[in-house]
Amino acid sequence: MACITIFNPSPTAVPLHHSRGNPKMSLPSTDPLTTAGRFLWGRSLPPQPLITAVRTTWSTVWHLMMRQLAPSSSTGSYSRPAGSFPSIDLALYPPTASLHLYAALSCPWAHRTLIVRAIKSLEPFLPVSIAAPGPDGPWEFPSSSVHAGDLVPGPDRANGRRTLRDVYGMRRGGYDGRSTVPMLWDVDKRDVACNESYEIIKFLNSWQRNADNNDIDLYPSQLQKEIEEWNRIIYPSVNNGVYRCGFAQSQEAYDEAVNALFDTLDTLESHLGTNRYLCGDVLTLADVCLFTTLIRFDLVYYVLFKCTKKKLVEYPNLHSYTRDIYQIPKVAETCNFEAIMDGYFRTLFPLNPGGIRPALPSACKPDVLSKPHGRDSVCSNGKGFELKQKSNVT
Repeated sequence: MACITIFNPSPTAVPLHHSRGNPKMSLPSTDPLTTAGRFLWGRSLPPQPLITAVRTTWSTVWHLMMRQLAPSSSTGSYSRPAGSFPSIDLALYPPTASLHLYAALSCPWAHRTLIVRAIKSLEPFLPVSIAAPGPDGPWEFPSSSVHAGDLVPGPDRANGRRTLRDVYGMRRGGYDGRSTVPMLWDVDKRDVACNESYEIIKFLNSWQRNADNNDIDLYPSQLQKEIEEWNRIIYPSVNNGVYRCGFAQSQEAYDEAVNALFDTLDTLESHLGTNRYLCGDVLTLADVCLFTTLIRFDLVYYVLFKCTKKKLVEYPNLHSYTRDIYQIPKVAETCNFEAIMDGYFRTLFPLNPGGIRPALPSACKPDVLSKPHGRDSVCSNGKGFELKQKSNVT
């Protein structure tokens, strides 16, 4: 296809597009912004003073929004705020306790809790309300008249509130902090039990509500030291590391974060060459924490957070490890890729002002993630999670 200009009685030449000999004249744009721009500058670029003014204004506003969205240090490095309810006492919540989980499908921290809830078969005992990002970012509960399962955004099933902030505000004394997911709600006390994801999944693993799955232990005593060591490695460089890349407010901060991220991914790739899971042949909470970042890597972080040194699919061991966990029964049902992409590309305005969501990468499609992973041959006993946990989870 070639584009030429032809004579036109009006002062402005109109482009003519030829396609196999069929000329098609393009009509003048009716977009008011385009019309205004051409009235001011014709078909040339905007003048340099305007570009400079807009660049300066946008940079100032961007930094202002980012400081609120992603608090940073003096060097521009993202510093994740601590949760307001960081711990939970198992002794205060016996198996008969009435609890409710607030989560979101796009959030990797909330995703951890949904996976442990599923693997431990706690669905009948721990109801969940799924929030979705509102137009301006805060978590909201969309009204829905169609019951499509509990892992879809819908009404607040515990308190009937419209936003997550409203739920937090119900606690005695009120609340003026960040309203984050996941959040474990004490139904009887009408108070927040915990909103720190790692503490919640440790609690759910130990909460003996379902006697049928007491033999599934994702935090066994003999591996707790190793699990905690992996968490100390993975959390700052990978789980939070992708956010430190995406929310960096200086080149120095980004360079430091992206190098630490990929150094750690290289270490994990090597380790998983001889170990089915992080702690050998047993799936643990450390794997759950790593998985929720890896499943979003090529989908979101590679593009939006500028984690561009390598894609996950370029790491053979990490990619097969991700597929292995994805194929554990009920885990795939917690992975909603449309919601994940919407929650980042259409919500994080400072990082994607146009709100355009890219196409789903082919390597992230469910049929690709469901292909044989071959991880069975990596573990020492050839059985892995199924043998160790004495369950039907494979």
